[in-house]
Amino acid sequence: MLKNIQSPKHLKDIKKELLPKLCEEIREKIISTISKTGGHLSSSLGATEIITALHYVYDTPKDKIVFDTSHQTYAHKLLTGRYESFDTIRQYGGISGFTKREESEFDTFGAGHASTALSAALGMAVARDKKNQNNKVVAVISDGCMTGGMSYEALQNAGQIGSDMTVILNDNQMFISNRVGALGAFLTKLLSKNAIQIAENKMEGFLKRFEFWGAGIIRVVKRAKVLLFPGMLFEEMGFTYLGPIDGHDIKKMVDVLERVKKLKGPVVLHVVTKKGKGYPPAEEKPTAYHGLGIFDKETGKTQKKSTVLSYTQVFSDAIVKLASTDSKIVAVTAAMPEGTGLDKFRDKFPNRYFDVGIAEGHAVTFAAGMACEGLKPVVAIYSTFLQRAYDQIIHDVCLQNLPVIFCLDRAGVVGEDGPTHHGTFDLSYLRNIPNLSIIAPSDENELRNALYTAINLGAPCAIRYPRGAGLGKKLDEEFKQVPFGQGQWLKKGKNLNILACGNRVYPALKASELLAEKNINVGVIDARFVKPLDTKIIDEALKTSKNLVTVEDNVLIGGFGAGVGEYLSDKNIKCNLLRLGIKDKFVPQGNQDILYGKLGIDAKGIAKQITAWLKK
Repeated sequence: MLKNIQSPKHLKDIKKELLPKLCEEIREKIISTISKTGGHLSSSLGATEIITALHYVYDTPKDKIVFDTSHQTYAHKLLTGRYESFDTIRQYGGISGFTKREESEFDTFGAGHASTALSAALGMAVARDKKNQNNKVVAVISDGCMTGGMSYEALQNAGQIGSDMTVILNDNQMFISNRVGALGAFLTKLLSKNAIQIAENKMEGFLKRFEFWGAGIIRVVKRAKVLLFPGMLFEEMGFTYLGPIDGHDIKKMVDVLERVKKLKGPVVLHVVTKKGKGYPPAEEKPTAYHGLGIFDKETGKTQKKSTVLSYTQVFSDAIVKLASTDSKIVAVTAAMPEGTGLDKFRDKFPNRYFDVGIAEGHAVTFAAGMACEGLKPVVAIYSTFLQRAYDQIIHDVCLQNLPVIFCLDRAGVVGEDGPTHHGTFDLSYLRNIPNLSIIAPSDENELRNALYTAINLGAPCAIRYPRGAGLGKKLDEEFKQVPFGQGQWLKKGKNLNILACGNRVYPALKASELLAEKNINVGVIDARFVKPLDTKIIDEALKTSKNLVTVEDNVLIGGFGAGVGEYLSDKNIKCNLLRLGIKDKFVPQGNQDILYGKLGIDAKGIAKQITAWLKK
């Protein structure tokens, strides 16, 4: 059936009795494709029935479905005209692994970060009301997204406004699965009937007439109702709460949604699902199969991992070793223990490890509070997610000059997850903050030493490092203090000097070798510190050549090269400056090597751009 569905209109032609079989086909297509491309597997398998039922009941794209984070939307893509292109998912030039407005009219809101769906859906509902239209708006959120404060802000606002909108709470936590049974199904069927809601509204209207005790009775009645299911919070915020129901019983899902569609005001439908549903390896280890690379479909085994340690692993081992001799070190992450490598720290020092959920802003201020009292908090968050805590970094940490260490994993180009996950803005959004130092280590030992240096600095410091394997460097046994604010020469040149930072240092070194073949003598400096800049080493470089090139994997606006340019301008130093990095645009998805090549900041691209520049 699946390959014949070009849009949800075709889906509606399928008999309800055949929907379970269709969901099996969807899962088979997802598993077979992601085994070849990699991607977000567990979440998409778990949401298959929810998505199929929504498109079966609602009139999309007129009716709007907004997905939180949207990494669970593979079934949505298959049912909305992207079956033929699904094999290109997350590949360069292919379809995105997330919702993307420019990709399809069915992708009503683009997302790759969590806790945005409720706010966006409410905005769409209000816009509909202002335009006197009658389409439906549905937000699909997970229980994980409810750990983000923005979700609660949207909930209270939605309850206050009272616009018609439906929230599907996809709950894949096992502790609540026993709520799914006859009683839950009965209550949902009863409470989703419009007559019940009308009766409730009439009763409220009647009781409100009694000035002294009417409001009290209303509260008691509502509390008595929600004692039967975990919906007190939503009811208090002005939502009608329904559920929980089995999110893998698609016939029941369709029946309930058909009734929910007729309800007025904000509604929450609580749906219980199992991550990885339909694929045993993912069901058994949903976290391991959340986001993964290529794997064997039959066994579930992933491709043999590189023997070279990743930067994440190097950081993980380093913080554990440092914390073993310093009891003041504590670690904070925002729902990403495995992704940031803090799972080892968690297992070794459970009382000094804090996972705050998808709440990056809270993570930063929480760390600031610990720093006030003499602890040494290390906050490990992906570069792209730390953007969500910008005010807290400025107001709560740097303004007070508190010694919080920010470890920005996935800095630079991350690959197939695309523009929502590339860490290409951190140098620009951090470099302008007073009191904050920024270190961009170029290899594994530099990362270990940067962490050691930052922890002993006694001031705010950010360390940024890339996704993926390191250079295979042999790790030093002991940590070394990095001279504060000092870069280092890797080789000196006569015709030109390259000042590079982070993971662009060694491509710059390789580019110097390619240029040497053209009789261009090029020096290379590992900047180490993006802030403060090593102005002394810049002055040294300009004594040998007035041609200076900066290389970074950050946007050029406000980045490392901009900092060098500011120094030269402020000192009125005359020279020829070429800044290489990412131009004023979002970087698409694709293999990291492909993207660095397209951006012109791999070794060949650096050499090519320098050659063309020198000719001018």
